Amino acid sequence: MENTLKDGRKYLPYDQRTGNESIVYFTRDLSPEGLAKAYEKVCGRIKGKVAVKLHTGEQHGPNIIPSSWVKEFLSKDIPDATIIETNTYYDGDRYTTELHRKTLEVNGWTFCPVDIIDEEGTTELPVKGGKWFDRMSVGGHLVNYDSLVALTHFKGHTQGGFGGSNKNIGIGCADGRIGKAWIHTTPGQPDQWDIAEEEFMERMTESTKATIDHFGKQVTYVNVMRNMSVSCDCEGLAAEPVVTPNVGILSSTDILAIDQACVDMVYAMTEDEHHDLVERIESRHGLRQLSYMKELGMGNDKYVLIDLDNGGKRIAAKEAVQGLKPFVAGE
Repeated sequence: MENTLKDGRKYLPYDQRTGNESIVYFTRDLSPEGLAKAYEKVCGRIKGKVAVKLHTGEQHGPNIIPSSWVKEFLSKDIPDATIIETNTYYDGDRYTTELHRKTLEVNGWTFCPVDIIDEEGTTELPVKGGKWFDRMSVGGHLVNYDSLVALTHFKGHTQGGFGGSNKNIGIGCADGRIGKAWIHTTPGQPDQWDIAEEEFMERMTESTKATIDHFGKQVTYVNVMRNMSVSCDCEGLAAEPVVTPNVGILSSTDILAIDQACVDMVYAMTEDEHHDLVERIESRHGLRQLSYMKELGMGNDKYVLIDLDNGGKRIAAKEAVQGLKPFVAGE
């Protein structure tokens, strides 16, 4: 069993997991109101200066969380929040702060402050109990905030298999030149993306741990299961077409529980519905994200799933994905 847990291609069914359960909330309401409904269940410890980490996307990216949704949600629930981002490690529309600011404008992220947290340099946060790192380089402005809300578009990912809260924070808070290089590249060889599979999942997860340890209890997570291409939002218009049905919005104060619940919902779909996304997750060994978060004590892979659309009834992942409609762009 121990070897299976470390193999990022092997899905561990719910009844084979051990340990405590966390609470994960779920709504099928894909809208600004749905965001608010999910967030309001998990925001009790969010206070002070609030950073909202989300993937603002490449120019005209078709699958990102709509900026209009985020505008409406933030104005109601976190009116003084700041969206935070970092510059990219690859050469593109967000490689420099100047280019990044233009892309933010194109994609509609103009309704509240956006802090490119590595714009003025970096800082290092300790990684407690890590195998690959004892510290992680993050955007220097990260430590200016009291609380962190990870507002995550859950989807596939070219390198990580899937991108949930773990990827949003682990890659998204690491700065564009140092931290991301530590995660992606073995020094002294030419391939920028040579670190892959289990080692990549572990490095990314250790980066996440540095950030969420810094915020302690003042961090919470909302995952949006909509427009789930197998490609990351960093691929913009080049992303693979979406074939997986939209599901809904999840929230939790436990990063492992929320990412695990999203993965469980994908696996609970029919073969036709989940084939492409499961293939992407397993071919990249992406499930190692989950088992390594558990090894590092970052949360629980068991959870109570609360259906916010039906009076707070406890449901299983399979019930959450019953009767899904085939994906239609623009819905």
